[in-house]
Amino acid sequence: MTNKALYPVRALRGRRPRFAMALGAVAAVGTLAAMTASTAGVAAASSSQKNKIVPLVVYSAQGYDKLITQDFSKKFHIPVQLDDNSTGPLLTQIEASKNNPKWGLLFVDGATAFAGLDTQGLLLRGYEPNVSWDSLGSQALPKDKSYIPTGVTLAGAMAYNSAKVSNPPSTWQELLSSQWKGQVGTNDPSQSGPTYPFVAGMMNYLGGVTAGESFFSKLKSNGLVVNPTNGPTLAALASGQINIALVQSSAAVGATFSDKNIKVKYLDPVTILPSAIGIDAKASKQEQVEAEEFANYVLSPAGQKVMQTGDPTGDSLYYPVLNGIAPRKALPSLTGVKTQNINPYAWGPRENAVNAWYDQNIVQ
Repeated sequence: MTNKALYPVRALRGRRPRFAMALGAVAAVGTLAAMTASTAGVAAASSSQKNKIVPLVVYSAQGYDKLITQDFSKKFHIPVQLDDNSTGPLLTQIEASKNNPKWGLLFVDGATAFAGLDTQGLLLRGYEPNVSWDSLGSQALPKDKSYIPTGVTLAGAMAYNSAKVSNPPSTWQELLSSQWKGQVGTNDPSQSGPTYPFVAGMMNYLGGVTAGESFFSKLKSNGLVVNPTNGPTLAALASGQINIALVQSSAAVGATFSDKNIKVKYLDPVTILPSAIGIDAKASKQEQVEAEEFANYVLSPAGQKVMQTGDPTGDSLYYPVLNGIAPRKALPSLTGVKTQNINPYAWGPRENAVNAWYDQNIVQ
């Protein structure tokens, strides 16, 4: 976990106000001139203090976050403090410090996480970068503009070992068959950001929380193996501990690069999982301005290049949300894949309760 200033504080180009003073007639009395100069000096000092560059504190769970914050800091001369961790712990930190926040910007996967924060009034609303959204981006943008989509993956992709599984399941219900007893693994939604949207997506598809709890309880009874995050779950797949892994699509596709036996299949339906940026509503105005600058950079061609190259076997394997940006060639087309969008404002506020139930009944 990184938590340090990447670059020293420097002036932010183009953001310091220019001051012009009307000094009056040339023959103005000395006292009035002195008073005017004094007043201007106080105003200039106050404005300078207001616009003083401060470190932008970034909470992120993205695999490319170190590279993208470094590049942003280098280009815009804004110091960044990066706290790189899994989504669950980052949200716990935000919740614990919500009366005295320590963060400025959150960059993780899962619109439900941002909707949950928004309903608590913790996100800055009303800001949208001036970009050309594609259909995925337009669908992911919240009405109150409280968070900013940056890409899309899929929650609950099925990675499987084709050397051992010649005929993989074709429906979610087939996973409950005794044929797959002890062979299926997934993540803990309290730790893994992409996993709660997968769980919520299953509940949405099956008809509600109770139906979803029943499905995961049956999966647990059938020997479901739960690891904290994508990495350990895919390691269990590679080692033969399990033969099927239900993980984020980017992690699943990335695993195929190093193990040719691993194949990826999308069961019907698979849940759209946006990555996004949210800005702390209680941060200083200056840090909010810097956070907006960061969001603009991430959605620029330069920022998208770092996103698509900074974690080539993981988070870089996303579907862009901007017109004119093509996905990486390794990504399968979404044509023919049945997807669903879940309402983040219906499922975001339920996240803590659902995760608590999952940890007590599925993880244990």
